[in-house]
Amino acid sequence: MKSAIQHTTNKVSALVRFTLGAAILSGSMLSTAYAETSGNLHSTWTNLLAEHITPVNQGHSTAVDYAGFKQQEDTLQTYLDTLAETTRTEFDGWSKEKQLAFLINAYNAWTIEFILTKYPDLDSIKDLGSLFNSPWDKEFVPLLGKTVSLNDIEHGLIRGSGRYNDPRIHFAVNCASIGCPALREEAYTADKLEQQLTQQTERFLTDSSRNYIKGNNIYLSSIFKWYDEDFETGFRGTKSIQGFINLYVDALQLTEEQQSTLKNQKFKVKYLDYDWNLNAIR
Repeated sequence: MKSAIQHTTNKVSALVRFTLGAAILSGSMLSTAYAETSGNLHSTWTNLLAEHITPVNQGHSTAVDYAGFKQQEDTLQTYLDTLAETTRTEFDGWSKEKQLAFLINAYNAWTIEFILTKYPDLDSIKDLGSLFNSPWDKEFVPLLGKTVSLNDIEHGLIRGSGRYNDPRIHFAVNCASIGCPALREEAYTADKLEQQLTQQTERFLTDSSRNYIKGNNIYLSSIFKWYDEDFETGFRGTKSIQGFINLYVDALQLTEEQQSTLKNQKFKVKYLDYDWNLNAIR
């Protein structure tokens, strides 16, 4: 009798230990899953970019496989939903680097989704607008508790906040056009943001079809004309477009004489036409 009772007690104890162990393991797995999800907010976006972005123009720019994105639109939408779930309180508690990476990624990802609403029946992002309504002013992006436009993200949250003051963002946000700087093949992240913005800037400036010096003139992308004030706010001690470009003389492969001329702002700046055709793989 005593042996039977002991055997029953042991079975109950084992069952309790198993149940508790399973609960602890389950909690541990959930915690790990949550940590992985929260720590890799943009991993899905990186995977999509790696699969559907192709370097072109000797690597100076990239082309987008919109057909491929269309096939994985559900995955893209899942990522966008994740961004939309981020609250303003959560966002405000982040570092500047994490905030800026989040906003750049949101702009670029929502631009892709915007193109997909009409692709392949469009030649330019401008086709998504009208005579009286710019495509960038359409409010369709659920972000930080509001429904905003692409312009709200770029000019309000990024440029208008006064928090970031980094003109290099113009080489990171992508307007789905051939004239734009490259859509980077990976998501922007807080820990790599400085390196990524530097690389994007150099990548764009090394493109001699969009930025070059000839004689006494320096020919630049219209980006510098549209956002000239961003290059005059003292970024790393520079207060002019030519001063900003002088930070990246190696990218333009300038001679010492050209560097001196640029430093003294003796070049006449001329701006090139912008190509608004869709940056799709041909």
